[in-house]
Amino acid sequence: MAVRIDSVDRKILGELQSDASQSLDEIARKVGSSKTPVWNRIRKMREAGVIGQHTVILDAEALGLEACFFVLIRTSEHEAGWQEKFLKTLQERPEVLEAHRLAGEIDYILKVRVANARAYDVFYQALISEVRIYNVTALLSMEEIKSTPMLPLSLLPD
Repeated sequence: MAVRIDSVDRKILGELQSDASQSLDEIARKVGSSKTPVWNRIRKMREAGVIGQHTVILDAEALGLEACFFVLIRTSEHEAGWQEKFLKTLQERPEVLEAHRLAGEIDYILKVRVANARAYDVFYQALISEVRIYNVTALLSMEEIKSTPMLPLSLLPD
């Protein structure tokens, strides 16, 4: 169930998305409120699950993780046991940044970040040794055109 978010909450969330290290005083000033009501709203949104983990966004390329692959997986296995093993395997692989189960011809798509093609092959060999997969297609991202963790808060209903 979606949580009801008003315009002040939306402003607070926007500030937190752009820079979660801001002080409560800064956020309150920017949204036109005082510190205590802002803190109470943040606390309520945390309790409701709207606000999750606080983290820092790192530059993968600056850290030497220069290759981003999108991995398309088709499987002929749809039993619960296979799926549990597959999902566990994905959870344990730090190279997998995102994993989605899809509707359509492709069953899963993974976003995998590694240093280079050789490192991807190591990941691929480990993956297929752990779970049986019918077909794997790896697509190398040549250029990241847009990537943002920021949700489009302006699209939320009033």
